[in-house]
Amino acid sequence: MTLEKEYKTELAVDGKTIDRRDIEMLEAIDEHGSMHAAADALGRSYARLQGRVVELEESLGDLTERRRGGKGGGGTDLTQTALEVCQQFERHQTELDGVARATESVFPGTVRERTGALGTVETAVGPVVALVPEGTTDVQVGVRSDAVVLSDLEESPAGGETSFRNQFTGTVSSVDASDGIARVTLALERARDSALDSDAADDSSDPFELETIVTQTSVDTLDIDPGTRMRASFKATAARAIPRAVAPSSGGQPDQLD
Repeated sequence: MTLEKEYKTELAVDGKTIDRRDIEMLEAIDEHGSMHAAADALGRSYARLQGRVVELEESLGDLTERRRGGKGGGGTDLTQTALEVCQQFERHQTELDGVARATESVFPGTVRERTGALGTVETAVGPVVALVPEGTTDVQVGVRSDAVVLSDLEESPAGGETSFRNQFTGTVSSVDASDGIARVTLALERARDSALDSDAADDSSDPFELETIVTQTSVDTLDIDPGTRMRASFKATAARAIPRAVAPSSGGQPDQLD
């Protein structure tokens, strides 16, 4: 038996829950210009659709406004409040999708230095500053895709000008976009002076990959396409090391979070 987590987007106001059906209802009213036409398009009864609008308006205020008849006939339009509710719902859906699709890239390495809770881990792609448990030497560093920031190489600040302790250069190998969210995979360049021992290093020619989740807007703004060279940055607190003896995987390839 396989158990999978499911996430459901909802908004709440004054004890009332706004779900996807409510947003579809408002969008149908906006598209068809009337509650009767929206009810027909959705296969719902007009009485129930109108009743749900009235119920939501008790908490949100006016969501619709009547358009008087005339040459073009009467109808119903959404108010600015209704449009903002739809926009907020979609933003929440995008954020939730990002969390639900988050993966973790894993890099094996050796702890070289330690300062308090942070340590410098030597990996095949270079040193990674991460949260490192005491008493560990051989580790794997996990980095969640929703904690990685992509930026243009020419516009990226130097290491001393940003709070991101970890910055790596790589080439986009794939872009998987869906519903306003894109999973971008970056093939990282190997460090030429890496001091990893043979157990930590991967002798194959396969690139070490780092995954990140960005919005479709970011993909368009940064012109992210396969073959694009970019800088990936993440904070030290976003990288966590665990002893390799109990690590779930190796090889630096992304693992899907449970």
